[in-house]
Amino acid sequence: MKDLLQSVQAKAQTWLESPVIDDVTKAEVKSLLANPDSKELIDNFYKDLEFGTGGLRGIMGAGSNCMNRYTIGVATQGLANYLIKSFPNKKIKVAIAHDSRNNGRLFAQVVADVLSANGIEVYMFPELRPTPLLSFAIRHLQCDSGIVVTASHNPKEYNGYKAYWNDGAQVVPPHDKNIITEVKSITSFGQVRFAGDPSKIHTIGPDVEAAYYEEVKKLIPNKSVISRHHGIPLVFTGIHGTGITMVPKCLKQIGFTNIQIVEEQNTPDGNFPTVKSPNPEEKSAMELAIKKGKEVGAALIMATDPDADRVGIGVRKADGEFILLNGNQAFCLMMYFILKNLKDKENTYIAKTIVTSELVDTMAAKLGVGCYNTLTGFKYIAALIGELDGQKQFIAAGEESYGYMVGDFVRDKDAVSACAFFAAMAASATDEGKSMYDWLIDMYVEFGYYKEYLLNITKKGQQGEQEIKAMMEKFRNNPPAEITGIRVTRLLDYKVQKERNLLNGKESTLDFPSSDVLQFYLEDGSKVSVRPSGTEPKIKFYISVHAKLASKEAFTSAGDELDKRIKGIEQYLLSV
Repeated sequence: MKDLLQSVQAKAQTWLESPVIDDVTKAEVKSLLANPDSKELIDNFYKDLEFGTGGLRGIMGAGSNCMNRYTIGVATQGLANYLIKSFPNKKIKVAIAHDSRNNGRLFAQVVADVLSANGIEVYMFPELRPTPLLSFAIRHLQCDSGIVVTASHNPKEYNGYKAYWNDGAQVVPPHDKNIITEVKSITSFGQVRFAGDPSKIHTIGPDVEAAYYEEVKKLIPNKSVISRHHGIPLVFTGIHGTGITMVPKCLKQIGFTNIQIVEEQNTPDGNFPTVKSPNPEEKSAMELAIKKGKEVGAALIMATDPDADRVGIGVRKADGEFILLNGNQAFCLMMYFILKNLKDKENTYIAKTIVTSELVDTMAAKLGVGCYNTLTGFKYIAALIGELDGQKQFIAAGEESYGYMVGDFVRDKDAVSACAFFAAMAASATDEGKSMYDWLIDMYVEFGYYKEYLLNITKKGQQGEQEIKAMMEKFRNNPPAEITGIRVTRLLDYKVQKERNLLNGKESTLDFPSSDVLQFYLEDGSKVSVRPSGTEPKIKFYISVHAKLASKEAFTSAGDELDKRIKGIEQYLLSV
């Protein structure tokens, strides 16, 4: 511990001695050095904020492990260097967006300045806009790369930076690794060109957004149904984020006329004053939407995260209460709707991640549509779309963490178009004299009742990072023979790309990129997936169980039994 403290003190001192660092930042560093409690100093300086395979994400503050103009400057200079090497003798173009987070515009301007100082043409939205619009803009404007400043659904202390390639998708191999190499080659802030060239920074006009809406309108099925039920009440909240800039407009563009906004969360605000965390996966973030939904008798409530790439929904039961669907339920229901309305299924496919409900695989198989699984992250789904382009017709994709994508005009998860589809689903259910909740039960009766649960264990700071690594190694090196008395039959280790049958010892190769993910399959069909979060200080356990549902009347009792199985697995995981 003493050696670590001396190391971070020395690194902090280099910041004080740097002629590039501004006085305000230096004052903050001095305060950290003077504090008798060295924890914050260590957390801020014990390592360099890593430019990971998707970009940066961290707590805002002074230090090498924080989000600030200097760590962002280094990352952008590394990206600029790689772009110049990748596109020689070409006028390089990069699109930039940011969400509502504190310092979002400031950090976006730093990115624009560094890129333009390197001779790169920059196209920047004039104000906050959703991440999916940035993905769309890259291809629409024929850019070579894109950057969005966002920390997605993280708490207010965070900000981040996601890098995209010319296909509109987040960077994947070899570009991600090559960019990381370029970033690591920058050893001082003096190597970063911070002085921007305003003549190379251009404002993106409203035509890009208009073109996006036209693409959404092309994909919406059953438009006559929306015409008949355009007035159903739909509640929306952007939870102080970018969703408010596009979702209501998109809903109006496809024909809905009764869009009820949660006014308390209408204004973009990086402090997210009405919620503990701006994450639609958490019930507390949906409380105001639920309240509004009850007041107006809404058919559907929707809430997007700050950069509007994720959306949480709630559907109304017969008694007027709302049930919040988790990401698996919402995605399964979306696929139920889309695949049932898909007229030409020849040579088509959908995609999902390996930790997303296998109910989707079951439905696709029974309805005659291909289903591909990828590693966690929409960049892998986008890469798959690129690989299959011209061979098969992509329909839709999703993941359990509230991300969905219909059509390939955006190459990332897209809450704006997802809200349009969920609204169209609410209208179609109404047209049948049903609710989306009724549809959910119908789906389970037809294809099986699948239930999933996500257990997050948070481990913050340098010590927490080591604890998460130790937990993964324990599961990898000493896999359980049984969980809650049920034998574990298969172990899939995506890090070494091997599948092992634990009953007979046979091994086979997994056709996936290496990733720190483990999956355990139990004899009763249950599945447990384990992985460290790529964006938060958490280790994640994905629990999945399923059973046949004989009738609608058995829904509650069957759900209770599945909950017991999930609870048992959760207790086991917390005890090891």
